Amino acid sequence: MSRLNKTFKTLRRAERTGLVTYVTAGDPTVARTESILRTLDASGADVLEIGVPFSDPLADGPVIQRASERALAAGSTLTSTLNTLEKMRSSLEAPIVLFTYINPILSLGVDEFGARAGAAGIDGVLVLDLPVEEGKSFLDAMAKVEVDTIGLISPTTTTIRMKETIKCSRGFLYGISRLGVTGVRTELSQDAEAL
Repeated sequence: MSRLNKTFKTLRRAERTGLVTYVTAGDPTVARTESILRTLDASGADVLEIGVPFSDPLADGPVIQRASERALAAGSTLTSTLNTLEKMRSSLEAPIVLFTYINPILSLGVDEFGARAGAAGIDGVLVLDLPVEEGKSFLDAMAKVEVDTIGLISPTTTTIRMKETIKCSRGFLYGISRLGVTGVRTELSQDAEAL
């Protein structure tokens, strides 16, 4: 059973809502990211989501866009993020989920990314712009190293596509509650209940 599955099983058993935190890797610096992750972990975060900075974060709102800009300016990359997490993994209790876009993975190479993610102790990966239909090589690479693949569904996801996404997902399923970029609304969409 994966570390993510164990965490969610423990939360269900305790009838407790989990705290899932998000940090953009390298914002404002790699050293500060390490400190932030250690603090979140020691403070009881149930899952640590780490965003890989990307130059064109289409799905992200202004807060994460600016964090990505600062991280990229500080020299943060997918490779530096994997190096940092590999160095830190043994000192962190919470599962680590990497949020990224497909381009940095393709630049590194899907198999190389899989090997590096496995070596770094990454528990799950969510690729924001990888359609299920185009993800076979990525899914295979993650399965080889036992890294969970997290799928995305939204209020506009068709039933057929939802079933396919669920079939390809492990660890958890990420439900997008509102259409548009992240972080710009204060209320939950009524459409989210349908998910």
